[in-house]
Amino acid sequence: MDATGWLSIAEQVLDYGVMGTLGLMSVVALWMFIERMMFYKSVDLESYDNKDLLEIDLTDNLSVLSAIGSNAPYVGLIGTIIGIMITFYGMGEAGAVDTKAVMNGLALALKATAFGIVVAIPGIVFYTICIRKVERLSAIWEAARASKSVES
Repeated sequence: MDATGWLSIAEQVLDYGVMGTLGLMSVVALWMFIERMMFYKSVDLESYDNKDLLEIDLTDNLSVLSAIGSNAPYVGLIGTIIGIMITFYGMGEAGAVDTKAVMNGLALALKATAFGIVVAIPGIVFYTICIRKVERLSAIWEAARASKSVES
């Protein structure tokens, strides 16, 4: 395979692989956040006799939200590295430094990092909101149990 073939493959990995992965991560994060909010709204705390079982149900899938929020910038960084490699390789093949081509290549490379951060920030916000809901629902469950034991 010649140099142009490798360059084309690298560009496709950047555009479809990295950006596609980040797009998928954002959809999964939003979907999990909506699912958790719907669950928190409908959960029947009185049906739980054991706090551990309640917390297991309340924290289901939160590790995925955390992983998306913390790893999206790294996926974006991989895209940036690939984009910079493509830019430098293209400069080397041309044998001359074209400022316009370098700046366009670097700008396109940095879009992956920007998109990674755009995915990470809502992911972490979603995770934090869910953790706070878990804390509140657990406290409500404990308060209800304490008031029942006082009444008995």
